[in-house]
Amino acid sequence: MEIHVKLFATLRQQAGWAEKTLALPAGATVAAVLDELATLAPDADLRDRPLYAALNREYADLGAELTDGDTLALFPPVSGGGDEPLNAYFLITEEPLSLDDAAARVSRPDCGAVATFAGIVRGETAVDEDVRGTDFLNYEAYAEMAEAKLAAIGDEIRVKWPAVKAVSILHRIGRLEIGEPSVVIAVATPHRGDGCFEACRYAIERLKAIVPIWKEENWSDGQVWVEGPRQPDLDLFPPAE
Repeated sequence: MEIHVKLFATLRQQAGWAEKTLALPAGATVAAVLDELATLAPDADLRDRPLYAALNREYADLGAELTDGDTLALFPPVSGGGDEPLNAYFLITEEPLSLDDAAARVSRPDCGAVATFAGIVRGETAVDEDVRGTDFLNYEAYAEMAEAKLAAIGDEIRVKWPAVKAVSILHRIGRLEIGEPSVVIAVATPHRGDGCFEACRYAIERLKAIVPIWKEENWSDGQVWVEGPRQPDLDLFPPAE
């Protein structure tokens, strides 16, 4: 059988390739792919680092069994209503973002409150207890999976705050300059006390935990991919002793 493998962020950079098709015996697991990649991408150190796997856009562990035509994505820890299209509310885009646009997506006649949040590119970054000036950021995403995860966050918000009528989460990828928004969030509720402020904060915290988006810091003398905190329930491998 043939399995389509995708690498993202640091793994892609270290391996020197983004996508490959592997031929594997029937019944092979995610672990078998890692064994194969140990030869194909030795510089990625896939066995010796925190790592997530997504099988057909859902998180998977080492024992997950593969079938012909599956897509397996491997990546480091991340740094995404009604009958309308999914991307009307949850979108990965290369276009500039706007809080007004996000608010317009959730505005409706039965809601008197719309809370918004924007994550803005800072001009400085903490590195090993020092502060460095940032020239620009570059964002990368596993877009198809990221949009599905953003929508899942929207579903979680509606469970936690039943009064929420609409949620929109938009994230930009590609090169972003200092002062530009990388993510905008909007939540609509009938009244301001119905959880719209809390839901915005919940959305950004969950986004940083589970949505496959990565950030590359760029300075005048180099660059580095920023990997977020470990999520133990998602890691394929335990931390090194």
